[in-house]
Amino acid sequence: MEETMETRHRARLAILELANMLSVPMSLNAIVRLNVPDAIWQGGANTPLTASQILAKVLPSGVGDAENLQRILRMLTSYGVFAEVLDDTDCAERKYSLTEIGKTLVTDADGLSYASYVLQHHQDELMKAWPLVHEAVVDPKSEPFVKANGEPAYTYYGKKPEMNGLMQRAMSGVSVPFIKAMLEAYSGFDGIQRLVDVGGSAGDCLRMILQKNPNIREGINFDLPEVVAKAPNFPGVTHVGGDMFKLIPEADAVFMKWMLTTWTDDECKLILENCWKALPAGGKLIACEPVLPKESDDSHRTRTLLEGDIFVMTIYRAKGKHRTEEEFKQLGLSAGFPHFRAFHVHVDDFFTVLEFQK
Repeated sequence: MEETMETRHRARLAILELANMLSVPMSLNAIVRLNVPDAIWQGGANTPLTASQILAKVLPSGVGDAENLQRILRMLTSYGVFAEVLDDTDCAERKYSLTEIGKTLVTDADGLSYASYVLQHHQDELMKAWPLVHEAVVDPKSEPFVKANGEPAYTYYGKKPEMNGLMQRAMSGVSVPFIKAMLEAYSGFDGIQRLVDVGGSAGDCLRMILQKNPNIREGINFDLPEVVAKAPNFPGVTHVGGDMFKLIPEADAVFMKWMLTTWTDDECKLILENCWKALPAGGKLIACEPVLPKESDDSHRTRTLLEGDIFVMTIYRAKGKHRTEEEFKQLGLSAGFPHFRAFHVHVDDFFTVLEFQK
């Protein structure tokens, strides 16, 4: 295509936007820290408020700069987080309410939201890794987080209770809405009597699955011993500590969520082999994972999945990764699973439900 002055100007503008995009997540981080979404939401009112009115709610002591808050709100409005109402008689009087995107940051009745996910991604230790992304290309033997902080992320989290707690809240905030939607649309738990959740943490997802599927008589929450030691008791759930790379408890079906992403292909194969050993003939592994599309495009879903892939490479494992359906299918075949199916609960979901049947 013949280059025109107009296309060159658009290209320059686009690269300036990309270079300045750090201001987007950092501004999200700021409004979460200031508790702006809950202040606007006010139990569902979502009444448009000026920056000064919002500031009075989040900083009632009277300190703070309303103009700087408005600058942040206005920028995030351009990304669809807030809706802006402009007074025709006074251009300086701008009011803001939450869009559907902004509402994901509001704390729900269970104390969950996507706000913890925002905060978890932008902690100092994680931010130190991002200038080293190129090192994942130069030397993939260790991820940028290790180069920046001296040890792997999960080991580091284990020594920092606040970081570990924030990560757990972040995972719950993202996972619980998906699990609720999955349980309404997916019937793959029918007929299962004994289910093991690998990497089940506190057992929240397993509890939700059992409540929706009374046919499951026994649920096993399987995670590291130090994790399940802190897990609360639920009727029908047994907490078992162990190592998925060595042995997975036997069950009619194995469930896991967001587990395979942070491991290499060889490690995933070993996990899948241990799942295969734990299952009877006809048993299945149900895995909820981010799945990359075959082709790259500029949709929100594709961008989110590809950005998540770079996050994994930078923070968790340089060779851990998001995978395509075909890559998951081939991993399953290599571990002995002859049958594979993928289910999309909703078209734009971050997770895909993957079935590997023995």
